[in-house]
Amino acid sequence: MKVERPLAQEPTPEEALELEKLKSMIEQYVKDGEITHQEIHNFYCAIFAHGKPSADQIYRSLELYRNIVGEKLNKLEVWYEPPTN
Repeated sequence: MKVERPLAQEPTPEEALELEKLKSMIEQYVKDGEITHQEIHNFYCAIFAHGKPSADQIYRSLELYRNIVGEKLNKLEVWYEPPTN
């Protein structure tokens, strides 16, 4: 499904830097072939670590996660480890 966002703003230099940090974080998480519940939680905490991000920045962050992790899940290169209770 194609989502169009005609009013989306380009990321500021600070937002672009945050996206690069998130990308590095995600790539480190999937490097071992699994993604844990705690790593997903850490990702979401990192999105909101510096206050309230814009809706565009949240969308870009989630899209980045979906692209990296989703692609690896689809290729069976990584698996999800659900939380243990």
